[in-house]
Amino acid sequence: MNTLSQTADFDYILPNDLIAQAPLPNRDQCRLLTLNRASGAIAHHRFDELPDLLRADDLLVLNDSRVLPARLLGHKSTGGRVEILLLRPHDADSWSALTHPGLRVGQVVRFRDSLQAMVEAIGSDGERILRFDRAGYALDQAIHQIGQLPIPPYVKAPLQDPEDYQTVYAAEEGSVAAPTAGLHFSHELLERLRERGIEQARLTLHVGVGTFRPVKVTNVAEHRMHAEWFRIPEDTAEQINQAKQDGRRVVAVGTTVVRTLESVADTQGRVHPTSGETDLFIVPGYQFRCVNALITNFHLPRSTLLMLVSAFAGREQVLAAYAEAVRERYRFYSFGDAMLLD
Repeated sequence: MNTLSQTADFDYILPNDLIAQAPLPNRDQCRLLTLNRASGAIAHHRFDELPDLLRADDLLVLNDSRVLPARLLGHKSTGGRVEILLLRPHDADSWSALTHPGLRVGQVVRFRDSLQAMVEAIGSDGERILRFDRAGYALDQAIHQIGQLPIPPYVKAPLQDPEDYQTVYAAEEGSVAAPTAGLHFSHELLERLRERGIEQARLTLHVGVGTFRPVKVTNVAEHRMHAEWFRIPEDTAEQINQAKQDGRRVVAVGTTVVRTLESVADTQGRVHPTSGETDLFIVPGYQFRCVNALITNFHLPRSTLLMLVSAFAGREQVLAAYAEAVRERYRFYSFGDAMLLD
């Protein structure tokens, strides 16, 4: 039973100057706060110490989704500027999208390179269905030519390199926000983890707009998560099930991995290869079945991500760790520092 029902239970105060505006030059040099769930003990490390902080027989599970250049800038026929955030494709020529300002059915948005789109319908949650005129070439190619990465609104500085907002193991494109816990891993660190004997597995969850939409309701139970598409490959399911059989830990890299695995795990923590959508909303009181440890970033106040982390390690312990991170001037949010909860 969830005893923490109010969104305000997941609030904290963060000075604006602790919101990281850019990644570090070396991904794996960020700070890493560790929180022991059993004792509540907090310690301070650097992220590249991770091979020594994990157990040699751990299984590390990574989300290999790649961020789409989903932010498109165009103009209405009147000349007014329109910003579009693509969410998911419907078919070869149409996408669900958010538009700013909101557009009426039948309105046309023109982009450069002769690309344009018409609003075909409006969904119940305000999403617009855009039908694109591809001007004779592939829509995917057009989007990559004119689109930009949708950087979070709290990052005010432009990216020096678009790859800074992609994990080094990103593979399948489809996210509108990065699975940010993975941004701290370098190729070198992944290799050192392998040398230590720490096995690695990958799945895909395409991060949707619901991940960074604020919780606007007072009662947590009234919040509804947007569904996000995921896939668990056969070899990943085999690795996880073998780890469970051996009594080894499954270490999730990011809340997206937690939600994917917990959406399909049985009571023994086993999973099967599958794909589909999940709208699982994890809050305190949830009984975890698969994930034993979690690597994650520091999340926004009152967010579904902070609620998930609080469910995993206890709200009081998590907020105490956040307060410690503020005192120690950790960097917060997407390009910030990391936590290991074990």
